[in-house]
Parts: sequence; structure tokens; C-alpha cells
Amino acid sequence: MSYIDENKEAWEDAFRQRKSGWGNDVPTNLKNKSDYYVEPCIKKVLDEMDLSNKKIAQFCCNNGRELLSISKHYGIEGTGFDIAENLIQQGVENASILNLPCNFVVTDILKIDGKYEGVYDVILFTVGAITWFEELNDLFRMVSKCLKKDGIMILHDYHPIMNMLPLPYEAEYHAENLTFLENKYFSDEPWIENSGMAYISGEYNSKTFTSFSHSISKIINAIVTSGMEIKLFEEFNYDVGLSDVYNNKGLPLSILLLASLNRKDLI
Repeated sequence: MSYIDENKEAWEDAFRQRKSGWGNDVPTNLKNKSDYYVEPCIKKVLDEMDLSNKKIAQFCCNNGRELLSISKHYGIEGTGFDIAENLIQQGVENASILNLPCNFVVTDILKIDGKYEGVYDVILFTVGAITWFEELNDLFRMVSKCLKKDGIMILHDYHPIMNMLPLPYEAEYHAENLTFLENKYFSDEPWIENSGMAYISGEYNSKTFTSFSHSISKIINAIVTSGMEIKLFEEFNYDVGLSDVYNNKGLPLSILLLASLNRKDLI
């Protein structure tokens, strides 16, 4: 079984083990505040774009809450792609409750159907998405295939430096020494985890999750060779989901990257 198939099983099992009510509050949250799940740096980018009559896709959309939030706030049609069938089903149900023009597709991102080629004006990756792919060239080549000419990819994620830093629940973490680096920056070894997906399920003896570290240069080079041109790259001194203990300490902890498709000949 491939690591992608194993991850599919692990994600679907984590959703089955989910905390009571997880994801059920999405419709209420979005009815109260349409941009509830849109990170400020992403919102700033989207606010500056003309999204009228545009289509957006989110790759690795999970239960689609960010996509639904963007669709409701900006009145834009959206498609969410994810490998986990039950997560996608929750997205479908929440889209129906909210009466939003969003559809969801269960698929391996690297095998998205050809009918989606050249369809989207914007493709979005949110935090923790690209780590699930060993080969970024294949991933960003799929982005290029699905984008329209001059379409934009938005990538918001952890900075690779975060992979080097021990987190508070790890034995190597020392509150008095926040400059201690536990792991290598350059590593081809996958992360193997069998303790569930904490934010969904809490910890339990789970099926295997396999993810990968990617350096900034590896990310950028894969984007460029896929036929996209980088328009913006920002680094922030705050984390976006793992821990706030390193925030505002002068370390790069998260990134925002925009790239535009304008070289179809390189795909």
C-alpha cells in the first residue's frame, strides 16, 4: 500500500474517532461571521483581488471550512478536493446547510480528473497541506494544470523552520532555551506518526500518518519548474497552528506565497 493510501485510511479513521461535534459548528460560525475561517494574511490577498465570476479550488481541503468561508464571504464558486471521503461528506453537508455554490471531490490530489484542467482562477493551500506529498514537483504540476492562464496559487503554511523546533509536549522541549533546534532542516526521512490527528480526534493509537519536510528552496523550485512565477513571498514571526511558544522571538514560523501561472509551455 502506498503512503498516500495509508494516509487516506488514517485521515478517515481520525474523522471516525473525532471529538464530539467536531466540524458541526461550521454553519453557525459562518452565519455569524462569513470570514470566520479565513486567515488574515489570506483575507488581505483576496480583498485585493477581483473575484467576481471567478472560481476557486482548495487542494487538501479537509472538511472544507476555509473554502466555505471564502465562498460565503466573497460570493465565489468553489471546489474542494481531498482524499478523505468522510471529511468531504461533512463539507458537502455544510455547504448544503449554508446554500453555498461549493462542490467537493474525493480524490488523490495527484490524480485529479482531467476535466478540471484550466478551470480555476485561484487554487488555495492552507496550513499543513503540502507536507503530505513527497514529490512537490508532481503536486505543483497538478496546480498548474488546474489553473487558468494567469491564475493564482495561494500557499499559506508553516515555515520549514517549525520542523526543527521541539514542541511543548515533546521531551526535547526546554522553555528556558527556545533557540534549541531538535531536527534537521534538510531531511529526506518521512515523519511517521501513529497517535491520531490531535485537533480532530485527540490522541489515540491510530493508523499511520506519513508526512514530509520540505525546505524553502525545494518549495520554490518546484513551483517555478511547474510553470508558475512567484509574485509574493512573505515570512511571519508567528506560528499558525502548532504552538505559540516561539511567536515574536525573531524566528520565521509561517509563510505566505503567491504564484501566477503564465508559462504553460513548461508544464
